[in-house]
Amino acid sequence: MSDVTVRAARQDEYDVWFEETAAEFAAEQVASGTWTEDEALEKAREGQRGWLPQGLATPGMLLLIGERDGTPVGRIWIGLTHPRGVPDCAFLYDIEVAAEHRGRGLGRALLRAGEAVAREHGAQALELNVFGSNATAIHLYETAGYRVTTQQMRKDLGEESAAP
Repeated sequence: MSDVTVRAARQDEYDVWFEETAAEFAAEQVASGTWTEDEALEKAREGQRGWLPQGLATPGMLLLIGERDGTPVGRIWIGLTHPRGVPDCAFLYDIEVAAEHRGRGLGRALLRAGEAVAREHGAQALELNVFGSNATAIHLYETAGYRVTTQQMRKDLGEESAAP
């Protein structure tokens, strides 16, 4: 298994992360039918600014860079306070392995490193949301011991939409 260490993100890394993550989240929202393409990017940026009003200095938020042998391979964003107030439970907002480093077990190692940091900060559990269309992430979380605690479902109701 690949070893990954994590360190706090620098400002330049945060600036790039902020824009990339907003664009990715906006695209997921458009693909899932939640937002329109016209509004998605600005809504994603607004949401991130809401969660990170002080950027890297936002209390209780960890923006970490995963490294293997000194080379950045990914990033992880963990909130030490759960957004719905679940006691002793941190929240994983984002995790991503850089495209050129995927397929080597680094996602699992990065997740494990993030879990360790959350534990060091007193978290007894780590929760996350994952888009239903992200089979790779779902598989990672299931095989890492995560279980479904809630589930949201959707059906588009077009003119011809009918139950089978």
